[in-house]
Amino acid sequence: MKRITLPDGASVPVLGQGTWMMGEHPGRRRSEIAALQAGIEHGMTLIDTAEMYGDGASEELVGEAVAGRRDGLFLVTKLLPSNASRAGTLAACERSLKRLGVERIDLYLLHWRGGVPLAETVEAFEALRAAGKIARWGVSNFDVDDLEELGEELGGGTAALNACAVNQVLYNPEHRGIEFDLLPWQHTRRMPVMAYSPVGQGGALLGSAALAGVARRHGATPAQVALAWALREGGVLAIPKAGTPQHAVENAAAAGLTLTVQDVADIDAAFPPPRRKRPLAMI
Repeated sequence: MKRITLPDGASVPVLGQGTWMMGEHPGRRRSEIAALQAGIEHGMTLIDTAEMYGDGASEELVGEAVAGRRDGLFLVTKLLPSNASRAGTLAACERSLKRLGVERIDLYLLHWRGGVPLAETVEAFEALRAAGKIARWGVSNFDVDDLEELGEELGGGTAALNACAVNQVLYNPEHRGIEFDLLPWQHTRRMPVMAYSPVGQGGALLGSAALAGVARRHGATPAQVALAWALREGGVLAIPKAGTPQHAVENAAAAGLTLTVQDVADIDAAFPPPRRKRPLAMI
């Protein structure tokens, strides 16, 4: 599995595992746990979840899936903005640690901006890091102006922003507005983008004729093509979801798929790159 380096030097796989809407249906639990474990076995050792997902059910599912397998894993979870005060952040982290069944979260993200001042949330993140409860922190659904404000809160400059490990945002061929400004802004500062819903919400892109055409040329699936597209230029790691072991194995194989110039041109023709600033897309 190819890897990407975070600002603090930590190395993580370019493909991880998302868990949105997992853990909410008892009838799917065994398959979802098996899928996460299959993904781990095939190199997708980064697992992303959030306290919001199923009101903690996703974190509990991840905790069950990784029990006895903690070594070598990189666990990511996210803090609701309504809990992002200093006291609220500390309490929410403790709840997430309990549900995950671990002593430390590898990456703790602010899920999106809310009414709490960024400085207060960052202060809480740093307190958690000092206490060994989290190893590093980052943000999600932040646009350029949000990141610039965060940099000012951290004292200004690229060096200050190194404290923020990633920005997790929506990115796929259908939603590529970040290519106009956010993606190059983060590349310049060596802050990776963590792409959520890389094959579209609920696999919405799987019916794309352009992706299907590229997939036929490579003997791949449209989902694998969408993942390879997200990873094509570096600086991006993606977190697709898989509900079955077979699906997880297929996702992992996408890390080895290299798109040609013609492949990228065909996808650009179907999903044109942005020519102007667009509002940050979120789901």
